[in-house]
Amino acid sequence: MSSERIDIAVIGAGPGGLAAALYAARGRARTVVFERGIPGGQIVTTDWVENYPGFPKGLSGAELGDLMTKQAEEHGAIIRTFSPVDRVELLDDGTFKLTSEGEEFVATSVILATGAIPRKLGVPGEAEYTGRGVSWCATCDGALYKDKVVCVVGGGDAAVEEAMFLTKFASRVHLIHRRDELRATKCIQERCFANDRIEMHWNRTVAEIIGQDGKVTGVRLASTVGEEEYVLPVDGVFIFVGVHPVSELAEGLCELNESGYILIDHDGRTSVPGLFAAGDVTDSELKQVITAAAKGASAAFEALRYIDSATVCTI
Repeated sequence: MSSERIDIAVIGAGPGGLAAALYAARGRARTVVFERGIPGGQIVTTDWVENYPGFPKGLSGAELGDLMTKQAEEHGAIIRTFSPVDRVELLDDGTFKLTSEGEEFVATSVILATGAIPRKLGVPGEAEYTGRGVSWCATCDGALYKDKVVCVVGGGDAAVEEAMFLTKFASRVHLIHRRDELRATKCIQERCFANDRIEMHWNRTVAEIIGQDGKVTGVRLASTVGEEEYVLPVDGVFIFVGVHPVSELAEGLCELNESGYILIDHDGRTSVPGLFAAGDVTDSELKQVITAAAKGASAAFEALRYIDSATVCTI
């Protein structure tokens, strides 16, 4: 089987991957982006982005993802949508072999920007009612709950922001958090507490998601401080309790931390020469669009330097 040659292969087309593709393509490297779905990453499911520089009035996540995609393509990056990478292998000559849907590609350098996916609660009823009342995307499913009652599980920025978004549709939003205070940014908390459609349930966890006739009817809430359980009637459950890094391609290839995030230095280098990483799949602390894009740019810059040195060494 013949293999297509690539200078820089970018795996993942979220903000980190698209920024990497932009910088790599502008550096005149043959750059191919492999994306298992549509470009944009998790940002495309975000209703409104108001903290990305250059857009003082904000814009939707879908719009920002589309702009990033078009900009990378206009500078020469090739974006292969619905093209998941099944395996990345380090070859004896220091290059990387990628397998995607039966096709093989050989890249001088690889940038992993595979992102992260929402964590599940792992409680009874969660799997059974997924798509029938259980969701991880308020932007996707919020409109289905007009004038209904929903709950949001979590206490970070994502959970609180999604709870506020759901008040556009739901008559009541119950915010369930395992502690007695939120982890969300203070300004976001202030907006949440000022919203009279949101009701807090402190020191509570979801023990079970209850349903009837194929749809969610409530959640059974356990206490983290020894109080009695109770059932909260709701029509929908939105879960935002953290994310899981999509780092399976890196397993056995480069170093990961104990949580499965790819370990990188401040320029995006992994433990393997020529292999870089950026965005939510890395062990970086702040996971925002702007930091993913910045890390993508750094990784691409270093990848360009790497392929230049590799070219010199082979002459």
